[in-house]
Amino acid sequence: MFNVEKVRLAGTDVELPPMLPIEQRFAAESVDDLEGSLRSQVAEHDRSHPISGKRIAVTVGSRGIAQLDRIVIALVGALAEHGAKPFVVPAMGSHGGGTAEGQRQVLAEYGVTEDSVGAPVISSMETVVITELHDGTPVHFDAEAAQADSVVVLGRVKPHTDFRGSHESGLAKMIAIGLGKHKGAATLHRHGFEKFDTLIPDAARAALEVMSFEFAVAVVENAYEDVARLELVTPERILDREAELLAEAKSLMPKLLMSDIDVLVVDEIGKDISGAGMDPNITGRAPVNADKFHATPVKRIVVLGLTEHTNGNACGLGLADLTTQSCVDQIEFGSFYTNSLTSGVPDGARIPMALANDRDALLAALHLTRGPHERPAKVVRIRNTLSMPQVEVSEAYAQEVSEHPDMRALGEARPWEFDADGRLPKLPPVH
Repeated sequence: MFNVEKVRLAGTDVELPPMLPIEQRFAAESVDDLEGSLRSQVAEHDRSHPISGKRIAVTVGSRGIAQLDRIVIALVGALAEHGAKPFVVPAMGSHGGGTAEGQRQVLAEYGVTEDSVGAPVISSMETVVITELHDGTPVHFDAEAAQADSVVVLGRVKPHTDFRGSHESGLAKMIAIGLGKHKGAATLHRHGFEKFDTLIPDAARAALEVMSFEFAVAVVENAYEDVARLELVTPERILDREAELLAEAKSLMPKLLMSDIDVLVVDEIGKDISGAGMDPNITGRAPVNADKFHATPVKRIVVLGLTEHTNGNACGLGLADLTTQSCVDQIEFGSFYTNSLTSGVPDGARIPMALANDRDALLAALHLTRGPHERPAKVVRIRNTLSMPQVEVSEAYAQEVSEHPDMRALGEARPWEFDADGRLPKLPPVH
């Protein structure tokens, strides 16, 4: 698509600084027994609200929730143990290219299939309008879920990437947009993100009033991509409890602990990492409402590639300053543009300056951050905005790391290791 081989980098005398592997420490509480926790909570619910014989739709979204396959398998199994007839519905708005098969494939890549969960996976983009908001906005609802006896909403509660409110990315959004499928997502996004702080809970509240919901299962994660809380919430408490869990999620989420950054290198972005590809809560860069996202100041961001599970959807790439030819080659423009058109935000769909390889992209970023006075470059490299406990920083941070109570060096500084084509291996995932 782009011919960048003939680009001549200005300032090729720029040197890449050796990088120091470090640990960032965050709160690490977690649920030890996911399956046992779900079984006991479903059993307690069944004692007061019997579910035997009920055909129950279980929502599963497109986000890379920690242990998602285990949670879904355990939840479906617990429902079946008490005589219910569960089935899975993809609840992901326009993701998966906005097609039924695409959304089924997204779930399969997370290990959620009919064989693995022992229940049907019914993927359809058909919706029914179940009610209207006070201004006449229709509320769409997955047609298959609408025919069930009740719905179980499974969702992760976390800060959103485009707006701030009492309800951001969580149960209310799963009801309003996830179960709204492509039509519902597009309908609500036409209002603009500036209305989402009230629109999302209003749409969810309207759906809760007219549809039968069995309960919700809220997931809150810690900074180590592990489940910190797994909680069954009854329908009448969903909105109030989600607001409380959002505050908890914000207190647990990771961040970059450095004072300032010249160049932030992100190995991969993707919809399985963040709704914005790379989380603005980490980078400080958001396509809308940017003034509401506060993070460590970053001068330039380099994105090197896409995750496997994003299936070519490069949403958020436009918020980077530089990328690579190989990253652009990974883009599947159908899902990429469908997502951006549905959200009504074209900014994240722009293509940054694309260099021939990783080495050239890094050199260009360093060149762009050079000031009138030479000083050691402050470079931070992360795998993605979920893998924050272990990152790499340039030697310019050595003193800051040694003096910070929540950072420590994990070894000696080492040079960048490019292959013959100027490409880097991804940093290992955090375990």
